[in-house]
Amino acid sequence: MRKKLQDYLPPILLKTYEFPLLCDTEQPEIDRLRDAADAVLDAQFISTAGETAIARYEKIFGITPMDTDTLAERRFKVLAKINAQLPFSVRRLRQQLETLCGTDGYKLELDGDRYTLTVKVALTAKRNQQAVEELLADIVPANMVCTTSLLYNTWEQIKKLTWGELKKLTWQEIKEEVLPDGANTEL
Repeated sequence: MRKKLQDYLPPILLKTYEFPLLCDTEQPEIDRLRDAADAVLDAQFISTAGETAIARYEKIFGITPMDTDTLAERRFKVLAKINAQLPFSVRRLRQQLETLCGTDGYKLELDGDRYTLTVKVALTAKRNQQAVEELLADIVPANMVCTTSLLYNTWEQIKKLTWGELKKLTWQEIKEEVLPDGANTEL
């Protein structure tokens, strides 16, 4: 909890009429000043940046957010642009994907003989698939074929649920949605 202006005054001044009244009058202005200073500090880091700061980063990097994007998803897209550093290496790509999707949020398959790269995005991060595609387009060499897809639910994940739980879902939901009770925890 933030301190009030009155907390900074010696007790003798609080017994007067003018100083408590002056503190009450100026307190909203001081609170707005503190909030603005906090917003400036938060804007320095993508993970804590607010709507205004993220909009500024999007303008800098030429990112057009979708209307349905949440603030976290917009932060993800900005981070994807910032983390796109050349030269390309598989180790660096794994670091970037881990930063953006989490350690279990993707699966990377590289076939060097055929010059193909496949990234499967976990269902828990499926709204970020487009940002992963943009990252790959920015950093993967042009002579490689890149494909992205979702890492659909497998039988190993589905068999953890009872038939009663599965009966409530459609086939598409069973395949493409995050399953209840943590059945998606394994990749």
